[in-house]
Amino acid sequence: MKNNKFKKIAKEVIYSEIKSLQKLRSSIDENFNKVINAIINCKRGKIILSGVGKSGIIAKKISSTLSSVGTPSFFVDASSCSHGDLGQISSNDILILISNSGESSELKNIIQYANRNKNIILIGIVSKKNSLLYRNSDIKILLPEVKEAGPGNIVPTSSTIMQLAIGDAIAISTMKQKKFGEKDFKKFHPSGSIGAKLKTVEDLMLKGNKIPFISENTNMWSALKIITKKKLGVLVVQNKSKKTSGIITDGQIRRVSEKKGNLDNMKVKHVMTKKPISVEKEILAAKALSLMNSKRITSLCVHNKKYKNKTVGILHIHNILENNIQ
Repeated sequence: MKNNKFKKIAKEVIYSEIKSLQKLRSSIDENFNKVINAIINCKRGKIILSGVGKSGIIAKKISSTLSSVGTPSFFVDASSCSHGDLGQISSNDILILISNSGESSELKNIIQYANRNKNIILIGIVSKKNSLLYRNSDIKILLPEVKEAGPGNIVPTSSTIMQLAIGDAIAISTMKQKKFGEKDFKKFHPSGSIGAKLKTVEDLMLKGNKIPFISENTNMWSALKIITKKKLGVLVVQNKSKKTSGIITDGQIRRVSEKKGNLDNMKVKHVMTKKPISVEKEILAAKALSLMNSKRITSLCVHNKKYKNKTVGILHIHNILENNIQ
């Protein structure tokens, strides 16, 4: 087979899966609302997902996604449920079973167990209307029957992409209903690229004694010694009321020194940049980096809410780059 034919196969597979997703989109009905309401109203029980084979892998992924967006859940292997793991499922739980055929032998025991316990809500996500799973589910999500990609209609492709999509739809729907936002998401993703994207200015800024404050009436020679000691290349200038009145950089001090020579008789307030740029502590660090780049500066004052003249932190570009913020 020539290499250029592989591209054609890839496009055919993707087109087949796109058509399956289009059919799925058209099939969404009131039962989907019932699923979301059941999950939202599950206060005393657990959300449990299960499946066999490829459907089991999809169920595990959906469980992970739900947990990451504010709906704690876990996966149980349907086969293991016949050997003791049914003990993980109890009253008031919601059990979501995923199966293309709905007739896998491994599902029989778990379905019977759920049906015997009337306080367990069984949600079936299945493609066969006359299947064991469909008939015995309390809430039924019937996936449209589609043609699998590839020869013989035997490889789970289009069917599994629909299962994955319906799982994502469930996760995002519950996330929005619970008003689960960026701050909540950040708690569950402290590391990696996602964690970096969600870091705020407050996470990275220098605060307390590390902020290089200086009085606006300090002479420039003293300012030079302080800025050298702090090693940030910037000082935050305060007035008598301890409110931020300006900012001064080592570059400014050097230029004044070269021009004037004697720094003893010159005060900081005559050299500083007034009304320095300040950002709210809860904005994303990536946004702060963008602001630094656009203004061609290396430091930002940080304030809390509307109190712009009260600096609570200082953010240096090194703090951002060290945390892989882009």
